[in-house]
Amino acid sequence: MNAPGNEPVDIETAIPIPMAMLAELTHRCPLKCPYCSNPLELTRRSAELSAEEWVEVFRQAAALGVLHVHLSGGEPASRKDLGEITTGAVEAGLYTNLITSGVGLTEANFADLAARGLDHVQLSVQGVDAEAADRIGGFRGGFDTKMRVADWVAREGIPLTINAVMHRQNLDRLPETIELAVKLGARRLEVANTQYHGWADLNRAALMPTPEQAKRASEVVAETRERLKGTLVIDYVPPDHFAKYPKPCMGGWSRVGLCVKPEGKVLPCHAAETITTLEFQNVRDVPLEEIWKKGPAFTAYRGTHWMQEPCNSCERKTKDWGGCRCQAFAWTGDAAATDPVCTLSPEHARMRAAAETDSAAHADEFVYRTIGGADRARAKEPAS
Repeated sequence: MNAPGNEPVDIETAIPIPMAMLAELTHRCPLKCPYCSNPLELTRRSAELSAEEWVEVFRQAAALGVLHVHLSGGEPASRKDLGEITTGAVEAGLYTNLITSGVGLTEANFADLAARGLDHVQLSVQGVDAEAADRIGGFRGGFDTKMRVADWVAREGIPLTINAVMHRQNLDRLPETIELAVKLGARRLEVANTQYHGWADLNRAALMPTPEQAKRASEVVAETRERLKGTLVIDYVPPDHFAKYPKPCMGGWSRVGLCVKPEGKVLPCHAAETITTLEFQNVRDVPLEEIWKKGPAFTAYRGTHWMQEPCNSCERKTKDWGGCRCQAFAWTGDAAATDPVCTLSPEHARMRAAAETDSAAHADEFVYRTIGGADRARAKEPAS
């Protein structure tokens, strides 16, 4: 008999409480990163939720059980009302994490955010020196700005995470990236290998690491975790195109967190709109709690009821939750299919071959993220 409070949970009927919310305040950003996770069609400023609307979203999120809010973008500092938005999140009782490139922040407005109760900063770095970082980010002077922002964060005593998106053109410098995080006083480093949706998919031939790079990166992370235990926590997202099993994307579809886009559309993950068969609701029209519990996009792949074979009978199905639905849709046209990262997927060999072809390419030029960049890139593609 189970002890009281330890009764089995029916994962098909129990609706979990979301822990975190990604608040994409804007798609505006001075950087032009070629791996940007935002969609090809960016939300215009005129469509963005107002500060007052964001404050209401935060109230609803806190009532739903959300504990953490990640203030993201684009670049959140592109919004002049970022201070007001931050205060709204703090007053709602949420732990606030500012995800920023640092570009657009000033010493004065960062001090203001700290005074308003900002809890944490996640600062992105594109490389370990100005030449590499500014080229990848497409913004001259970006690296030096980031170094100044890291100093301000330390001065205010706010915990710092460094986020380093890795790919073929910077993965060999992973040891230097780790040392940079230590130098800046970061408590945590996210070594996040590029996920190939949106802008990154346009740049596969310039970004895909080689199998050898992927193997060495995993070894470096394992070695460094032991060496820097107690000094730096390393979160590692391996390049899944060369993995054996998929990762539990987002901790399982609509189980741990949710994303609110700049215009108020609510998604189970930031890339979910790539699944064109799903219907997404807007917090301007439907309460957040209703969207989380009953929204068609959220209930579509929550739990395991939707799984096909080989996932349905697999012992890993409540460990990796079938992997990434967006990736499954991109490769098969069916979001309920097995994530092709999995070696049991009939599409695994095709994904692996494509990744090896991309990683062997000699391409080094990027399609940078801009409002019209995706259209220009498509225009250069040969007709099929």
